Amino acid sequence: MAAFAHGLPASFQHDTDFCVRPEDADEAIKALEDGGITMRRAPEDWLVKGRSGGEEIDLIFELARRPVSTALLQRATVKAVDSVWMPVLSPTDLMDSRLAALCEHYCDFGDLLPMARMLREQIDWARLDRDHRDAPLADAFLHLLDRLHVIDRPDPDRTEHRP
Repeated sequence: MAAFAHGLPASFQHDTDFCVRPEDADEAIKALEDGGITMRRAPEDWLVKGRSGGEEIDLIFELARRPVSTALLQRATVKAVDSVWMPVLSPTDLMDSRLAALCEHYCDFGDLLPMARMLREQIDWARLDRDHRDAPLADAFLHLLDRLHVIDRPDPDRTEHRP
C-alpha cells in the first residue's frame, strides 16, 4: 500500500500491513477487536493478523527483524490511500525495509526493481547505500541499480559522485 500511495501502480497483495510499535501492540489489537475485527496471533512473533469482511490485516511490529520505532512512524507522511488519509511509510523507509529483508531464502529483485525505478527521486539512496553496503544481497541490488543507471551510486572510496 505504501508503494501505491507514493505512485506505483496498484498491485495489491493478499493483505494490508500496518506498522505498530511493539509497545502499542496490545492497545491496537484491543481497539481493532472492539471495532469488530477478529484478531489472531500469528506463529511469527513480529505480527498479529486480523480479518474483516474477507480482508486480511497484518499489524507488524518489526520490519526485517528491526522493531517499528517512533522515529520510523514520525518519518511517515499522511497520504490518501484509496480515498482514506493515513500515515504512509516514506519511500526511503519502505525501500530500506525491503533491502533489509533480502536473505538467502528470499532474494527476489523482481518487485524491488520497478519500485526503485518509480520511486527513485523520492528515495535517499546515499542513506541506503551507507546502511546496506555491508549486506551482500542489498549491496548487489544497489550495484544493479547503478549499472542500470537507475541511481548514481557513490564510490565508497570517494565522497563525491562519479561523473
